Amino acid sequence: MNFNNKQTIAVDFDGTIVEDEYPGIGKPIIFAFETLKRLQEDGHLLILWTYRSGVRLEETIAYCEEQGIVFYAVNKSFPEEQFDYTKSRKIHADIFIDDRNIGGLFGWGEIYQKLTNSSPDHKQSKKKKSFFNFFK
Repeated sequence: MNFNNKQTIAVDFDGTIVEDEYPGIGKPIIFAFETLKRLQEDGHLLILWTYRSGVRLEETIAYCEEQGIVFYAVNKSFPEEQFDYTKSRKIHADIFIDDRNIGGLFGWGEIYQKLTNSSPDHKQSKKKKSFFNFFK
């Protein structure tokens, strides 16, 4: 994954940034906010991508702002996007970070390493990958 250019990253809230205590707000997951701040400092756009809506969403946005994170957009691909019920609600992003991924959520340190290719395994990841390597 080449992450040298600015990317748009959609990030789930419950179970990803904070422990899942829905409808309340759980404790922050270790290094989540620090990693998100670093990604923003690196020039990446963060989208809050969550099931929350209404007052629960407003509380979530305010909580994240208190932690130093202001999202580029919330539950949409870009700030000016208007929700159209005749189109898909799926948003456009280069990367999605969610605790519901197959295999679960990596630790935030590992997430940052994978996104920035700063892990020791980076040299191996430069090998050409094919569909059949998936099964090895």
